[in-house]
Amino acid sequence: MPEAFVAGLDDQTRHKMIDLLNARLADTIALTLAVKQAHWNLKGAGYIGVHELLDDVADRLRDGADLMAERASILGGHAKGTLEEAADKSTISAYPVDLEPLQDHVAALKERFMAVGEALRKAIDEAADAGDAGTEDLFTEVVRAVDKDAWFIGANATR
Repeated sequence: MPEAFVAGLDDQTRHKMIDLLNARLADTIALTLAVKQAHWNLKGAGYIGVHELLDDVADRLRDGADLMAERASILGGHAKGTLEEAADKSTISAYPVDLEPLQDHVAALKERFMAVGEALRKAIDEAADAGDAGTEDLFTEVVRAVDKDAWFIGANATR
């Protein structure tokens, strides 16, 4: 395992946090790709606003993924952020590739944002229980962005 750059965390805690970071990294990568799938394929009233919003959402998700990946490295692990890892390890449901109506994309994305938000909240608790305030704070930062983007996306629902 690479060298860790943190003080005050034992090896068991570091390993647990690295695994937790990589699990949430997989979900975040999968969610980012779902957002881009919707961005490329949605159609209907309100198209341009949602299309542009989803580019910004994908950027924020990539920022969160970057934070998690870097933290895993800081803790002495490896960031596992490949497409293959995300496909294998993500806990969110696969995004449908044949959706077109904007409202169907909004519903599908909202469902996935809620699932990722829930997983991040559990990760906050796990990091707190492990005594890793740095990782706990990182997950809190990421979940705030996920919550905000879920709200932005959900505000486009008409049903």
